[in-house]
Amino acid sequence: MLSRRFCIGTALRSTAAALLLTATLTATLTAPAVAQDRDRDRDRDSQRDDAFIWSGTIPSGRRVMIKNINGGIQVERSTNGRVEVRAEKRWRRGNPEDVRIEQQKIGDDLLVCALFSEGSRCDERGIQTDRRTKWNDRNDVSVRFTVRVPDGVRVDLSTVNGGVEVTGVNNEVDARTVNGSITGSMGAVGRADDLEYETVNGAITIELPATFGAQLELSTVNGRVSTDFPITMSGTLSPRHIRGTVGNGATRLRASTVNGSVTLRKIN
Repeated sequence: MLSRRFCIGTALRSTAAALLLTATLTATLTAPAVAQDRDRDRDRDSQRDDAFIWSGTIPSGRRVMIKNINGGIQVERSTNGRVEVRAEKRWRRGNPEDVRIEQQKIGDDLLVCALFSEGSRCDERGIQTDRRTKWNDRNDVSVRFTVRVPDGVRVDLSTVNGGVEVTGVNNEVDARTVNGSITGSMGAVGRADDLEYETVNGAITIELPATFGAQLELSTVNGRVSTDFPITMSGTLSPRHIRGTVGNGATRLRASTVNGSVTLRKIN
């Protein structure tokens, strides 16, 4: 928490930690996930507009940061060496002009944010909104990001109401949401390519090659943890928490949720 501001990006992790300590919130937390499914059904009839397109090069080892509040994020592997970011606004009764997409370069990193009010600002920490800002509850605009990144470019993703999907990427991934599932189908993850996935209301499913090796920590509060990989365990075996080593332990994988399962699948 910041003085007179709420920071979406940095607050996601502390929000999840607080919920882990408060089991009485379980029933309340489950409802938004159900509502999110209904929203996806209504979204089929929504109006759409390509609000933002960016294409360029980013040096290997640098980051693409996407900060969102309402809407999902999809990441794919780029085969032409360029980073591509597309933002699509979707709405039924809201005003898409009330939501703006901002982009800036921070050194060699790229930051793209969806801002839903005049008093919102965005930086590497996330979206910051003045507490005095009055939200328009009738504005149902959402923003869906599609991001393509070449090998070597890291991704840092956060949203609040929406799912995250990462497909075919070989890079370091940090993905967070509050109300939404996370799915990842990874390529050949390298030694320094850490993977971190975190949600509150939603399942996490990660597909990895058979040669994958990592220091592993998977956890849930209301759900189960399962893995296709043989694991050298650390600590007590639990259906809701797994900590241990897979293969050579060359990288680090952490996945946590409150309401949902965590599944690690092996792909050939």
